[in-house]
Amino acid sequence: MSWLLVYPILIPVMTAVLCYLFRNTVAGRWISVAGTTALLLASLMLMSEVLDQGVLAAQMSNWDAPFGITLAADLLGGVMVVITAITGLATVIYSLSEIPERLERLGFHALLQTLLMGVCGAFLTGDLFNLYVWFEVMLISSFGLLVLGGTREQLDGGIKYVLLNLISTIMFLSGIGLLYGLTGTLNMADLHLAVRGVENTGLLTTIAVMFMVAFGVKAALFPLFFWLPASYHTPPVAVSAIFAGLLTKVGVYALIRMFTLVFDQDVGFTHTLLLWLAVVTMVTGVLGAAAMNDFRRILSFHIISQIGYMVLGLALYTPLGLMGAVFYLVHHIIVKANLFFVAGVAKRIAGSTDLARIGGLYAHAPLLAFLFLIPAFSLAGFPPLSGFWAKYVVVKAALDLEMWFVAGVSLAVGLLTIFSMTKIWGAAFWPAHPDGIKPRLSDLPVGDRVALMLPIVALAALTCIIGLFPEPFVQFAERAAGQLLDPTDYVTTVLGVQP
Repeated sequence: MSWLLVYPILIPVMTAVLCYLFRNTVAGRWISVAGTTALLLASLMLMSEVLDQGVLAAQMSNWDAPFGITLAADLLGGVMVVITAITGLATVIYSLSEIPERLERLGFHALLQTLLMGVCGAFLTGDLFNLYVWFEVMLISSFGLLVLGGTREQLDGGIKYVLLNLISTIMFLSGIGLLYGLTGTLNMADLHLAVRGVENTGLLTTIAVMFMVAFGVKAALFPLFFWLPASYHTPPVAVSAIFAGLLTKVGVYALIRMFTLVFDQDVGFTHTLLLWLAVVTMVTGVLGAAAMNDFRRILSFHIISQIGYMVLGLALYTPLGLMGAVFYLVHHIIVKANLFFVAGVAKRIAGSTDLARIGGLYAHAPLLAFLFLIPAFSLAGFPPLSGFWAKYVVVKAALDLEMWFVAGVSLAVGLLTIFSMTKIWGAAFWPAHPDGIKPRLSDLPVGDRVALMLPIVALAALTCIIGLFPEPFVQFAERAAGQLLDPTDYVTTVLGVQP
C-alpha cells in the first residue's frame, strides 16, 4: 500500500484533533500552521510519485478492489490535493491575523483542518460511497465554519447553504442506490467496466442526470447556485476564501470524474445538457456580479460564472476541452482565494466591503492595489496571466468544434468580467474614501501585515508564474486530459486487471 495516498487524509485529521485539544492556547494556531505545512509536503511527495510512476492506488485493510475501500490518485487527483494544501496553508496563515481568539476557542482551526481532510478525501477516493462520506465531512465542517460566531447574517446564510446541500445529498444517495442496483458495484474503476454491460441505457442516463443534479448543486451550476451568493459573504474572510477556492471545485471534480470514467455512453445527451448548463451558468453568474455593489458579493457571483468555463471544457469532451477544464480548475482556485484575501484586507483598512462606503486604496495602499490587479486581470483573462491561457484553451476547443455561439458567449462573459473588476477598482481603489479615511497598510501591526499580505503575495506570484511560463502547466493539463479520456491506466492500477 502506498502510504502517500493516506497522508493527505491522515495529517489533517490528526492536526484537527490537536488543534481542538489546544484550542484555548496560542499553540493551537501554530499546530494548524505546522499541520497544513506537513500536508503541503505530503501532497508534493504524492504528486512527484504520480508524475514518476503513473496512477497510484491503495486498498485499505488489504481488501481487494472492488470490495474494499480504494484510494487512487491520477494526475488530476494529485494536482487537486496539491492545490488544496496550498490554499489551506495560505488560509491558515491569513487567519492568524483575521480570526479572533474567540472563534479560535470555538474550534476554528479544528473545523478548518476537518474541511481539508474532507476535500483531500474526495479527491483521492476510488469509490462512490466514500465520495459521499467525504462530501458529508465537508458539509458538516463547512457549515460549522459558516455559522461560527453565530451572527444573524451567518445563521441565515448557513441555513440556506445546508438545506440546498442536503437536497444534493439526497439526490446523490438515491443515484448511488440505483447505480448499485443496476451494476452491483460502487468502485469507480469497476463501474467503468460494469456500465458497458448494462442493457437498460435509458435508466443509466436517468441516473447520470441524478448525479449531474447532485454534483451541480455542489459546483453551483445553473439553476442550482442560489445557496452560494446567499452565504459566501457572511463568514470571516478566511472562511470565504477557502470556500471560494475549494468547495465548488470538488463538485466540478466529481462531474469530471464521473462523466469521463462512468457516464460516457450517451455523450450526445448528457454532455450536450452539461454544455448548455455551462453556458447559462456563465451568463447568469456574470450578470449577477454586474448587479452587485459589495466586494465579496461580486466575487461570489464570479465563482458561479467561472464554474461555467470549467464545466464547458468537460462538456466539449475533446482533449483540448478537458485540458482547458483541468487548467482552469488549478488557475481559478488560486485566483479566487486571492481575491477574497484582498477583499478582506480592504475591509480591514477601509472599514467595509460595500463599494459605496470605501475608497482611497490606490492612493494610500498602492501595494494592495497592485496585488488586486494581478488576480483581477487573471480572472478576466488578460495576457500573460494564468486566466488568459485557461480561457484561450477552452474557447479554442469550442472553436475547433465550430461552436461559434458558445465561443462568443465565453468571450462576452470575459468582457463583462472586466466590467465587474473595473467597477471594484473605480469604487474601492481609485476615488477618495467617502469618510475621508486614509486606508494604509502601515496602520496595521507588523505581525498582522505579514500574516495578511504573505498569502496574497505568494498566490499572486504563483498566478504570474503560471501565466509567464505556461508550457509545463499546459503539458501537465494535456497529460491529465489524456488520462481522463483513456482511463485504462486508472482501471488497471485500481483493479489489477486489464480492462
